[in-house]
Amino acid sequence: MNHPLHDRLRAGEPEAFRELFRDHARLVHRHAVRVTGDWALAEDVVSLTFLEAWRLRGKLRDEGDSPRPWLMGIAVNVLRNATRAARRHAGAMARLPANDAVPDFADELVGRMADSEQLAAAQRALARLRRSEREVFALCVWSGLGYAEAAAALGVPIGTIRSRLSRARTRLRKLADEELRTARGKTEPAPPSGQTQSSRIPAARSHEETYR
Repeated sequence: MNHPLHDRLRAGEPEAFRELFRDHARLVHRHAVRVTGDWALAEDVVSLTFLEAWRLRGKLRDEGDSPRPWLMGIAVNVLRNATRAARRHAGAMARLPANDAVPDFADELVGRMADSEQLAAAQRALARLRRSEREVFALCVWSGLGYAEAAAALGVPIGTIRSRLSRARTRLRKLADEELRTARGKTEPAPPSGQTQSSRIPAARSHEETYR
């Protein structure tokens, strides 16, 4: 199989990396936002992912038609490191004396508030999964990678991807219900007597399954 783009990337051709960035930067950014819930950190993850792709270009193998699984595998590793660093930073900030100053939030953040609240609830549920399950769910469901692409990105067999995703979905349904009930209980009045509220959300389907 001919892999002209792979060859150009390995050769360090600038135009090939511009093409890679143009085609996949938004995918990496969306994936990072959903995993971290932090737009600024997600932008850093994009930059670091493509810097790592340049550094590791010689390790790109001729597998599949697209370098997307290779790139997303790099993004997963960058996210692991970024998440650990963010936790250390948060811990250090928590040990500092309290600051009484009121932050002046930028207007552009207002439009993101509703999305951030919804994303936060999903992330709280997702954070309760094992890391291996979180990564498979984020790649297959949120970022739309197929089983084979996710397997290549994570370096595991396709059967492992299927089993991890199945477990993640089963656990996530229960955990998401718990998080939504908790969040709604803090912000909404109780329903009138005799009425019930359902927080059940439809089971997420991956891009591959939706169009199968």
